[in-house]
Order: sequence, then structure tokens, then C-alpha cells
Amino acid sequence: MHLPHEFHDAALAELALTHRSAGRHNNERLEFLGDALLNAFVAELLFEQRPRADEGELTRQRAALVNGQALAQLARELDIGARLHLGPGEMKSGGQRRDSILADAFEALLAAVYLDAGLDTCRALVRTLFEPRIALLEKSAKDAKTRLQEWLQQRALGLPQYELVHSSGSDHAPHFEVDCVLALPEPQHFNGSGSSRRAAEQEAAAHALAAVRERRT
Repeated sequence: MHLPHEFHDAALAELALTHRSAGRHNNERLEFLGDALLNAFVAELLFEQRPRADEGELTRQRAALVNGQALAQLARELDIGARLHLGPGEMKSGGQRRDSILADAFEALLAAVYLDAGLDTCRALVRTLFEPRIALLEKSAKDAKTRLQEWLQQRALGLPQYELVHSSGSDHAPHFEVDCVLALPEPQHFNGSGSSRRAAEQEAAAHALAAVRERRT
């Protein structure tokens, strides 16, 4: 699957796919613009499609749709990683698979679409990509950390602990690795990573929950 837009100005698409490690002319400014456009259009969609949701619920659902991990997954579905322009160091270290780089490139591409074809085309693209994702959201869905905590409490197994293992990257593109530590009968560690500590904790909690559920079935 590729981005469903045919660029009139191919240079915009190339710039959107150029990471800062590849040179001075890169996608950072486009990513800034794309982030604003994406948040506005997804907020608009949720506002239309969730008429009974309050501000807190709308905010939670938007965060679930536009966080770094979610955007990186969408970028993978669009095969953006294979078309990125990276510097030798980033290429060698697997930057084309890194969540933060993929998410930023996706946002940069949205900005490129806006500059290439205008606001309505960009809005239509966001709707095409995110309407199916909004349909999958459950209003009552709880995040992984909450579900894990409830699962453990129901079995009197003790609360999980989250430990920061490593952080790297710049202020603009941070990367965190976190361990979710479960006491259980014996200590168990489950790793998660993301562009924020909270995202990394959520991923670690999801891995932990999947593992303990499987072992108990």
C-alpha cells in the first residue's frame, strides 16, 4: 500500500521523506506543519462521529489515533520506511524502522500533500486513512496499563512497576525504552519502546498482559 495521492510537485514528496540525518534540507519543517494538520483533522472527525463524547473522551481517542506508535504503524502500512532518505549512520542503525522517524515522515507527507494540492485534499486523505481506525475504537476501551493493573489486582498478584531502561534521541525526536516488572510468583520483565515514556510504558504493559494471559489459559 502506498500513500493515495499523486504529487504534482514530486520534490515536495522527496523532501517529506528526507530525514535530517541526510542533510540540511530535510522534513523537520514539514513535520511541524503536518502534526498541526493531522491533529486538527482527526479532532474534526472525532467531533463529527462521536457526538456524545465529552472533551476528555475525545482527547483520549485522538491520542490513541495520533500517537507515535499509531502513526508509525500507519507509515509501515503505507511502506514509507522503504522510501526514506537517511544518512549512512541512521540507515546502518535501522532508522527506517524506528517509530519516531516513521511517524515524523508520515506527518511530513501530510504537510506535503497540503502544499501540493490544498486543504481539502489533505483533509480528504486524513479521512480516508483514519475513518476505519476511528470505527475500530471502543468508547469503553481502556489502555494497556489500566487493563494490566486490573488483571493483576483481580488475582492479588501485586501492582506492576515501570523502570526506564534507556532514553536517547533529541528533544524533537526522543526514544524511550521501559521495562514493565511484574512480581507474580517470580519477577518477570517485559520491554516496551516509544517516542515518549508513556508510550513505552503502554507497549511494555501490552506485552506483559498478553504474556500472562497466555500462560494462564
